[in-house]
Amino acid sequence: MKFEPAQIAAQGKQAFENKQFDQAAGLFRQAAEGFKADHSDLMTAEMMNNLSVALLQAGKAQEALDAALGTDQTFAGLGDIKRQGMAVGNQAAALDSLNRHDEAIAAYERSAELFAQVGEGDLLSMVMKSAAAIKLKKGSLTDSAFKMMGSLDVKDNPTFFERILKFFLRLIK
Repeated sequence: MKFEPAQIAAQGKQAFENKQFDQAAGLFRQAAEGFKADHSDLMTAEMMNNLSVALLQAGKAQEALDAALGTDQTFAGLGDIKRQGMAVGNQAAALDSLNRHDEAIAAYERSAELFAQVGEGDLLSMVMKSAAAIKLKKGSLTDSAFKMMGSLDVKDNPTFFERILKFFLRLIK
């Protein structure tokens, strides 16, 4: 029996939710191939990004990066800025896992710019925090504090903890 790419993608999402990352990756790869055969660039790129996330969770950072590369351009060509930002963010996460920190920071900052364009404050906050975490690992405390403050400033509904963190970060400013 032949499964449609959408059915395979749904199975991949279920495997991912069950933390079966290698299985999810295989299913997302298969779904991407099916969508590519159907000439659906949008869904092919979406499945490649899902594949990237599953591979990263499975500890396969280089494969995750390879899967996500180029998908941002597909989304850009389709005018889907939010997904473009997510694709760049996926690339950044893989670069960070590969200890390619400067490239990861640049990618997170690009992702943040894209999320800012479409008003995605929570996603913008998330990628800014990730960039700040890398800066902190590299020893750039002041720069990290500014990036973290920026990420908290754009968040739509900061938690109590985030409001406290914002207060303390202002003290070291």
